[in-house]
Amino acid sequence: MGLLDELKQRILIADGAMGTLLYSHGVDRCFEELNLSNPDEIVHIHEAYIAAGADVIQTNTYGANYVKLARYGLQDDVPAINRAAVKLAKQAANGRAYVLGTIGGLRTLNKSVVTLEEVKRTFREQLFVLLAEGVDGVLLETYYDLEELETVLAIARKETDLPIIAHVSLHEVGVLQDGTPLADALNRLEALGADVVGLNCRLGPYHMLRSLEEVPLPKQAFLSAYPNASLPDYRDGRLVYETNAEYFEETAKAFRNQGVRLIGGCCGTTPKHIEAMAKALTDRTPVTEKTVKRRAVPVSVQADRPTPTPLPELARARRSVIVELDPPKKLGIDKFLAGAKALHDAGIDALTLADNSLATPRISNVAVGSIVKERLGVRPLVHITCRDRNLIGLQSHLMGLHTLGITDVLAITGDPSKIGDFPGATSVYDLSSFDLIRLISQFNEGLSYSGKSLGQKTNFSIGAAFNPNVRHLDKAVVRMEKKIQCGAHYFLTQPIYSEEKIVQMYEATKHLDAPIYVGIMPLTGTRNAEFLHHEVPGITLSDEIRARMAACGDDPVQAAREGIAIAKSLIDAAFDLFNGIYLITPFLRYDMTVELVRYIHEKEAATKERKVVHG
Repeated sequence: MGLLDELKQRILIADGAMGTLLYSHGVDRCFEELNLSNPDEIVHIHEAYIAAGADVIQTNTYGANYVKLARYGLQDDVPAINRAAVKLAKQAANGRAYVLGTIGGLRTLNKSVVTLEEVKRTFREQLFVLLAEGVDGVLLETYYDLEELETVLAIARKETDLPIIAHVSLHEVGVLQDGTPLADALNRLEALGADVVGLNCRLGPYHMLRSLEEVPLPKQAFLSAYPNASLPDYRDGRLVYETNAEYFEETAKAFRNQGVRLIGGCCGTTPKHIEAMAKALTDRTPVTEKTVKRRAVPVSVQADRPTPTPLPELARARRSVIVELDPPKKLGIDKFLAGAKALHDAGIDALTLADNSLATPRISNVAVGSIVKERLGVRPLVHITCRDRNLIGLQSHLMGLHTLGITDVLAITGDPSKIGDFPGATSVYDLSSFDLIRLISQFNEGLSYSGKSLGQKTNFSIGAAFNPNVRHLDKAVVRMEKKIQCGAHYFLTQPIYSEEKIVQMYEATKHLDAPIYVGIMPLTGTRNAEFLHHEVPGITLSDEIRARMAACGDDPVQAAREGIAIAKSLIDAAFDLFNGIYLITPFLRYDMTVELVRYIHEKEAATKERKVVHG
């Protein structure tokens, strides 16, 4: 009788956490490598779970893939480690238990770290070895990203007729991190050919049961659940799970009542937990009907407050000018506020505020943004980097911006800490700029990263960065297109110092609907020009411009005049091609950007006047 045949008739008990026992034994290296270096230890753990009552065990291969083994320099040992794992599990089972070949998910917080193409390649390599060694089924576990799980499930279903168990993992009760309700996700997995669908990891029995209360019995597949022992505590540098085995005995019957037919354990569970569940389920008769609980989910509503016309809409309708004015590096904002007021009076649409540009600490852009908004009526466009905040901090930051009524944001990766004033500081990068754009877009749907309702929908206008100063402009445009797919509404470019580059950029991007604000930063002198050209990532100056600035020598007045003249010629080149102009203020020299703002408005007025005359 096969695994699926048995599940039709009775509940089966699965094993618990291999890693938890290895960790408790003092193992602090790659668990999967032990299949080769300490096989007796792995067999002993398998046998302990079988002795505790497990009908189904999984191979010690959760992280035995190219990506995860590469962290230990073991990427070339993928076949050997997986082959050994199956042999050890089958040796321990000895016909007493089914052996599932386990493949764990790769994507966690930063989806962009592992592309889907890399997921496919890595998955196939591991899957083919497990199938060749004769596993009884395949267990796909700990997948937070539904897109990844659907991708690998489709591959596995095409390659084998063996039973496939597909497990998602949740941050919040009843909902995936992209907002998909658990019931819908499991239904999609069943439709792709999964024979058993369910949950593992992250949640303990209490929250996993609450999640399953909302899930109807599948039409063809069976339900499974592998809860964690509890939420972990962190003591003396080690993770500790507190839940005792008796609690698992109490909850085992509740899992059966929710329709679960394959029940095991994940992080923190030991043979004692499995033995307790087996003891509780001496009657393995499964339920065939259940009442589905419809949990009332708070509906996210649009915040009831007036919002300005989004910047991309302004740039579609008319000439739009935004100016960057960096918050000060030192305490005191009088000069900054004077600059903000002068720019506002000159007629800018928004003041963009960098987020510790060049990894150098400055007064918080949110603080100064809130001040100029309230005191001066200036519209702040706040940059958000992935460098300084982890996923928790980023979400808190966005919630704070929404609460302050700041709706214009620019999502960027951020310069690495090593180039700034504190090269020893940590660069976080939980998310990439693509992931951050997705996160902000999800906030606009009223959902946190974990899929939990925020209670309100934010209304962020999402800007993204575009660097046209590259050798292969077509590849940069592909990145733009990907950012648009993630939810970007418009783009700000790096400073451009070539009229030809502006024309090339127009030709390369004219098929896109998202407006582009062309970045222009006036030069202040030859040293400034040389520094930008040679040392600042993403900025390139032409030989002609460098020569023009060098000709000014050490005369600051002449250099500023020449820098403004160069900027005006670049504005002229962009004027008929792009409605958006993005002026970057150098060294708080707002007098230079004020002059350029006035030049743009005068040029716009003259253009309209000519149209009237010739109309």
